[in-house]
Amino acid sequence: MSQMLALVLIVLILYIGDVVAARTKAWVPSIFVCAVLFLAGYWTFFPEDIVSVAGIPPVVATALMYLLIVNMGTLLSLQELKAQWRTILIAFAGILGVVVFLLSFGTLLFGFQPMVVAIPPLVGGLVSSLIMSEGAADAGLVSLSVFAIVIYVMQGFAGYPLTSVMLKKEGKRLLSQIRSGELESVDETADKETVKEYEGARLFKKLPEQYNTSYFIFFRLAFTGFLAYIVSTLLEPLVTISPMVLCLLFGVIGRSVGFLEKQALQKANGFGFAMLGLMLYVLDGLRNATPGMMLDIIYLLVGSILLAVIGMYIFSFIVGKLLKVSKAMAYAISLTAFYGFPADYVITNEVINSLTKDPKEREILTSHMLSPMLVGGFVTVTIVSVILAGVFVNFL
Repeated sequence: MSQMLALVLIVLILYIGDVVAARTKAWVPSIFVCAVLFLAGYWTFFPEDIVSVAGIPPVVATALMYLLIVNMGTLLSLQELKAQWRTILIAFAGILGVVVFLLSFGTLLFGFQPMVVAIPPLVGGLVSSLIMSEGAADAGLVSLSVFAIVIYVMQGFAGYPLTSVMLKKEGKRLLSQIRSGELESVDETADKETVKEYEGARLFKKLPEQYNTSYFIFFRLAFTGFLAYIVSTLLEPLVTISPMVLCLLFGVIGRSVGFLEKQALQKANGFGFAMLGLMLYVLDGLRNATPGMMLDIIYLLVGSILLAVIGMYIFSFIVGKLLKVSKAMAYAISLTAFYGFPADYVITNEVINSLTKDPKEREILTSHMLSPMLVGGFVTVTIVSVILAGVFVNFL
């Protein structure tokens, strides 16, 4: 197969995934559609190395992953997260529930290594599933390497409907308070306390715009990733820390000291291509998934997701009750770990629009429901899952 034909086919699959997700309002996630089409291709006429043939070999994908994780770190702001401390604690509780249930009941049912591989993708996103997939492959665990990708692909099907049900329950509770006069206006306290933060790189504030080019931003992202890699190698004799985890930390530090701007990769016009490369690399992990292997891991897949859902519910309920957050809202927040942004935004808005047509009521519902959902998804998928993957990969 020629390089350009390979590129056309795999980018077309990514586009089809986006179209289906848009048409179904994210109920059928794009990653699921892409995974099904990739599997169909691998089982029929795709060459095994179609992603490399198209121009995204593993070394390119690894470089893009460094840039993307550093960029994820630039999204963090302590000021932005401070107002949502209850949400953060509930999100942590949900993740703890997954870890406890999978390492206890899951280990008894399925064994230790499958659960170690399952946890980071279950409470995270693309990056954590890729770290675990690579770790399992390096350890010679081919079926578990595929499992890390498949569980990331499938977890949304548990998260989407459950989240919708919980948010509808919460929305109806808030609507009854609005209509009875208990809840009268949008709570603007957080907005008043939030000072608009400068999103550029403060150290280069006086640098003329013509010198702050895309290449200069790429250089700073790559340099930050390089520092993370160097520190991970220096720490190696004492403790093993994944350079990917340190990339996240260094991204936070880079933005805090003004070396990096917020969403640096987007400002360098490189985010779309980086995500394209990373998505293709993730889907490339399915090339080892034979029909027989897929059948073998179905019970493991269903069992892991079921245990995660139960553990998440119990722990988020307990912490939510202590923090005086409703059971439905607490569970919805913890479920964001299954999908993150933008699905958390889409589902919340869809639910609000389905509950009321009154603009005032929609505004009040949005002010009470959207921020916790966005922060919950951000904390779980962006921060915790990458850290968990960096720790758990050492147990394989």
